[in-house]
Amino acid sequence: MTGRYLVVAGRIRQELGATEQVIDRVERAMAAAAQEGPDKDLLLDSVALNLHDFYTGLERVFEQVAVAVDRSAPSSSEWHRELLRQMVVDVPGLRPAVLSPGTLRALDEYLRFRHVVRNVYAFELTGC
Repeated sequence: MTGRYLVVAGRIRQELGATEQVIDRVERAMAAAAQEGPDKDLLLDSVALNLHDFYTGLERVFEQVAVAVDRSAPSSSEWHRELLRQMVVDVPGLRPAVLSPGTLRALDEYLRFRHVVRNVYAFELTGC
């Protein structure tokens, strides 16, 4: 493995480690919110923020792959969605598909949810 790919692999490992911490935070906040206490709304805000961070961390991994491996990152106004689609593409001689079509569909939901989190007040999320 060349030095360039070792660096990319290291960055991806680092990002995935942070993503695992985010998943733990989501699970703990969801469990606490299920207790129906007075701070349930605040705990759900925490879940939303951490789900936002979950997808953002994965997107950084996909950006690393697009830039360092594919040497082709989308740049249109729809670049977030295009990047996700790019990860389903098998590039013979360069890399296999990073995501399956099913995973693409699941992650597209997180992408859409992140957009909502970024564009509404936290107190409005419970109605979404």
